[in-house]
Amino acid sequence: MSLDTNILTLVLGNAAVILPLFLWNRSEARGDIRHMDTKLESTRELVRAIHDEVKDFHERLYNLEKNKEK
Repeated sequence: MSLDTNILTLVLGNAAVILPLFLWNRSEARGDIRHMDTKLESTRELVRAIHDEVKDFHERLYNLEKNKEK
């Protein structure tokens, strides 16, 4: 085998190993991003629910205090 053939074989062999690893890494990263997006949306929904509950609580408290003054 000539030197050019050895180099070509080495490059193709490395590419055959690196390309699937690269594609696997991208798919794992996308899965991680989807997981984090789901967690973030869940947290946003929780914060919205807490905000609405606190707002409702303060509104009822305000109305109680206002009725006391009458």
